[in-house]
Amino acid sequence: MTNVREEVATIEKPLAGKVAIVTGASRGIGASIAKVLADKGAQIIATHKAESQTIKDVVADIEGKGGLIHPIPCDISVPEDAERLVKETIEKFGKVDILINNAGITKDRSFRKLTLQDWNDVIDVNLTGAFNTTKHVIEPMIAQNYGRIINISSIVGQAGAFGQTNYSASKAGLIGFTKSLALETASKGITVNAVCPGYIGTEMVAAMPDDVIEKIVSKVPIRRLGTPEEIAEAILYLISASFVTGQQLNVNGGLYM
Repeated sequence: MTNVREEVATIEKPLAGKVAIVTGASRGIGASIAKVLADKGAQIIATHKAESQTIKDVVADIEGKGGLIHPIPCDISVPEDAERLVKETIEKFGKVDILINNAGITKDRSFRKLTLQDWNDVIDVNLTGAFNTTKHVIEPMIAQNYGRIINISSIVGQAGAFGQTNYSASKAGLIGFTKSLALETASKGITVNAVCPGYIGTEMVAAMPDDVIEKIVSKVPIRRLGTPEEIAEAILYLISASFVTGQQLNVNGGLYM
């Protein structure tokens, strides 16, 4: 009976004992990732740039279901902050098994109106931020001969989008970062992959005018927006898939193939 219970527990909580850093976990896709991984048994270290009700809600939701979460304020675009994040995680939990580079921002405008500050701000968070966090987890992961690094890119990094040259460049950069790092770490028990969401029903998309959303949906072969939970499910697959590395997993309803 004990063995049966242990097997059931392993199936229900396949990430039990794993420590996962999820950046930008206070809302949207990041919050869903944190909740789904916690539901599967992972200890979540959730980064958020500033204290807010949204991160409190995420913590309450996870803890209310018996999950484990430890929020850490962190600006991943600042190298010292990213170093502190990883150092605090290892001091408190002894390791880092999973890193989800999800944090990102947008500053959209046509290239002719785009300022250098707009460019730098987006690149610093979306691309350099992923470098900063990964830089400090890579040696501990190599030492334990295990790691899962998953970078949240975007369909915009593959196909481009009007008014998003900075965002598109940052997300395309993550794909190149993913492929190169995967080559370097494949023999060390570490997989590195990217997830490329299409249009997802987050707060940001929900704020768009209805006619704009309808226009977007009309172009998606599956004829709907994706959900943040569907991105989290893709991440669960990549965590479990030990023979998959250097890939970009498209979760976009068929909009870009």
